[in-house]
Amino acid sequence: MHHIDASQIRPHMPVVCSNGEQFGTVDHTDPGAAIKLTKDEQGQHHWIPMSWVTRVDEHVHVDRPGQQAMQEWSTEAPQGAETVGARAS
Repeated sequence: MHHIDASQIRPHMPVVCSNGEQFGTVDHTDPGAAIKLTKDEQGQHHWIPMSWVTRVDEHVHVDRPGQQAMQEWSTEAPQGAETVGARAS
């Protein structure tokens, strides 16, 4: 298991699936080991786990085809990400 340095991932980098197609753009990386993607056409943010990332160059490459990635990505921030102050008691 190779380690990806999350600090290499920058906002607005294209996210490319295993068949070479871009399916998203980085919004930012969350401390909860996930990458937040910019909003899609419906105005919905998505998160993908850092574990999908195979390498980072001028793009962020993931280990699965775009269709699969888009079925498996999350529409909510993962546990531990962006929840500070969100839980009103």
